[in-house]
Amino acid sequence: MRLLEERISKDGKVFPGNILKVDSFLNHQIDVSLLCEMGKEIKRLYSDCEINKVLTIEASGIGVACIVAQFFDCPVLFAKKTKTKNIANAVYKTQVESFTHGTIYDVIVSKDFLSADDKVLIVDDFLAEGNALIGLIDLCNQAGAEVKGCAIAVEKGFQKGGRRIRDMGVRVESLAIVESMSDDSLTFRSQD
Repeated sequence: MRLLEERISKDGKVFPGNILKVDSFLNHQIDVSLLCEMGKEIKRLYSDCEINKVLTIEASGIGVACIVAQFFDCPVLFAKKTKTKNIANAVYKTQVESFTHGTIYDVIVSKDFLSADDKVLIVDDFLAEGNALIGLIDLCNQAGAEVKGCAIAVEKGFQKGGRRIRDMGVRVESLAIVESMSDDSLTFRSQD
């Protein structure tokens, strides 16, 4: 998606350790107009799929997921990283290692909101190593839900996550794929 690539080139910042910060428009401060265009594109990409639930993981994916769900006219469900008193004991649970934070989280989804009747589109802001997506796919598998695909804002194509998920037989559509990055440049994979 050329619009997203241009915005990443203009406002994204590269930090040591293959960290790409897009917090000025995507996952801290959010450019809602840009997210709306991203939602339209994800709807176009998955227009051949029956989707009745959008699933993400807290926290950075929630904004993108909410806009996407609006185009599919369905609810958003997000996996929580901590169990609170207001979540029933009946939960699906898996572990996810965060590339950015270097931490392993237990993530949970209430069994009240994910079931075998669901046709799920998993949405996230980034795809690097694929750990969050693997965890979300595991939650869907536990529930018997059908994963229709994964929609990603930014994929780091030079890391193994995209290949790992695709090798599992799961469809992945990324709006921008960063092929390489250094302190002074970003290269995007052509998606024509």
